[in-house]
Amino acid sequence: MNKRLNSEKSGSFPRFGRRRSKRELETGSFKLKGLKPKVCGKNQNPVELFWKSDLNHDEILEKVVQFIEKLASGQYKSKAPEIPNFVESFFKMAESRIATYEQSEASAKLGFNEKHTSFFEAISCLSKIVNTLDEFQFDSATTSCFNRAESVHHRAMLLSEYQFLALLEISKRNCNVTIDSKTPKTPKQSFFNSNQETDRCVKPEYDSRTEIVFPYFPPQSVANMNRVALAMISAGYEEECFIVYSGLRLKALDFEFSNQGYENVNMEDFQSMDWESMEGEIDNWIHIVKYCTTNLFSVERKLCNSVFPEHSLIAQKLFCDLATSLTIRLLNFPNAFVLIKQYSAEKLFKLLDIYETLRDLTSSLGTELPALDLISETSETQRRVGEAAVTIFCQLENSIKSDNGRIPVASGAVHPLTRYTMNYLKYACEYKDTLQLVFQQHYETEGSTRRKVQKQESKNAIEDNGRSPKTSHFSVKLMMVMDLLDAKIEMKSKFYRDPALRYIFLMNNGRYILQKIKGSTDIDEIMGPSWSGKRTSDLRQYHKNYQRETWRKVLQCLNHEGLQINGKVSKAILKGRFKNFNTLFDEIRKTQSIWMVSDEQLKSELRVSISAVVIPAYRSFLGRFKSHFDSDKKAEKYIKHQPEDIEGLIDTLFEGNMTSMGRRRHNN
Repeated sequence: MNKRLNSEKSGSFPRFGRRRSKRELETGSFKLKGLKPKVCGKNQNPVELFWKSDLNHDEILEKVVQFIEKLASGQYKSKAPEIPNFVESFFKMAESRIATYEQSEASAKLGFNEKHTSFFEAISCLSKIVNTLDEFQFDSATTSCFNRAESVHHRAMLLSEYQFLALLEISKRNCNVTIDSKTPKTPKQSFFNSNQETDRCVKPEYDSRTEIVFPYFPPQSVANMNRVALAMISAGYEEECFIVYSGLRLKALDFEFSNQGYENVNMEDFQSMDWESMEGEIDNWIHIVKYCTTNLFSVERKLCNSVFPEHSLIAQKLFCDLATSLTIRLLNFPNAFVLIKQYSAEKLFKLLDIYETLRDLTSSLGTELPALDLISETSETQRRVGEAAVTIFCQLENSIKSDNGRIPVASGAVHPLTRYTMNYLKYACEYKDTLQLVFQQHYETEGSTRRKVQKQESKNAIEDNGRSPKTSHFSVKLMMVMDLLDAKIEMKSKFYRDPALRYIFLMNNGRYILQKIKGSTDIDEIMGPSWSGKRTSDLRQYHKNYQRETWRKVLQCLNHEGLQINGKVSKAILKGRFKNFNTLFDEIRKTQSIWMVSDEQLKSELRVSISAVVIPAYRSFLGRFKSHFDSDKKAEKYIKHQPEDIEGLIDTLFEGNMTSMGRRRHNN
């Protein structure tokens, strides 16, 4: 006769005990919906179901253990020995205990005090009787004992599974913790305040140092879960144990996701959102992922390890299965966001936030073998997000190239393209390390880019004696953007008809770029000292060119040469010189007072340099030739400015408006 149905191997978990057939599993205890523990009759005390025996519990258990040891010793070859009467007493004892537990409240069930230890020992003995008898040829007595043992054993496993489920549900009954209303609501506290809605467009502040309160299980409950799980696994009921554990824990984690304000967002949802709404969804997604990486995953892993400490591989597998279910749900968000391909410049920074969050998520999954597939999937999503970030950043080059406006910026001020590009780069370089990794992954198979990197490294070494940092793919891209911007600003400067204003425009933009570079340690490190040195040299040259174009003719009026005819100062020529000086100076003052130099340091440098060449020349010219006028009245006609007035008028230059000149004229 068949002793029992053949065991079915499982690919999910290692085998630790007798595993029942697929039919047994399908009709067995893990279908809890139909679970109906045996009940006593009306007005019947469970104690009345207890067996009657001359031996007490411990004596029977000891004899059963000795009987099992004999069966396993090998002294009986093929035929099982006679089944002692105390074995039947043992079965009745176990049934009585099961009946008592089935009628008890949850707090009185398995594992809640030390007296239940003997019951777990009884379960172990039942399992060993079934497995040991299975090795012998069956006669009628052995068959009866085997079937009896299996029946009691199965009933004990039903009770264990029912109790395991009850223990896992204790978290729900014990999580109604009262939170001080004065305490700001944190992501963790929201689990206990689900009736409070959170504005999903505001990024929640998350503090990983807060005491972990999820999942909430009393320590004794965790210890009891361990005892029940160990009994089920040892008895060969690991499949039911895992199904109950995984199912309830996954429901609890899904419930926690909802309490944290997280909702699934698909590609269709993204397509109908404006950018402000998208930002809110991204912030909320980042919050829940960080909550998982700094809290949820770590405590869930700890719970698995605490419930299954004797079976580390099982704990790893169960945790990885739970983490996989949650992570796949989380990965749907960035995958959908990337697939819509509505790329624009302002989305770069949120994409980089997503990329960094995925990086942290990958590291939180651990390095265990069961997690490798999940890590691979997460890394692939991270790569897609990185590719989208590269695409957006490269669009910056296109925006610079396509800016072909021919209308010059009024007053020679900083061009909007310069402001936009430099501010964009400043914020982008706050993600320098991430962008370097993203571009490295993007170009790792492209030899042409590697050659560009090597070429730039050689150029840096020649120009800077090796002081520049090692060039990366991102730094090459950044330098290309800077070169494009320089070329575009140079081109736009040619739209100014006045050469002096052209150099003011170049100085304004050059100084703005240089200040942004020096103000950002990240960009400054990438560009290197040679780049900054060259731009500083260019600014000095623009300054010199401006002075030459603007003040050369003014200074020529103050030249002492050419004033004498036949050894005497020609009054006509002298009057012409003063008149020309007044005309040129007033024209420059009128024109350049509305020119804009926004950088205060540059404005001061320009004024100081102008004063340094104009005022000494004017003072010298005035001091030498003022006496050649016949009277003070004639002198006032041609000498409109005193040296101290010149300095004050120079200080009205580059204010960018007409009011300063008007106020000066009124005061004078």
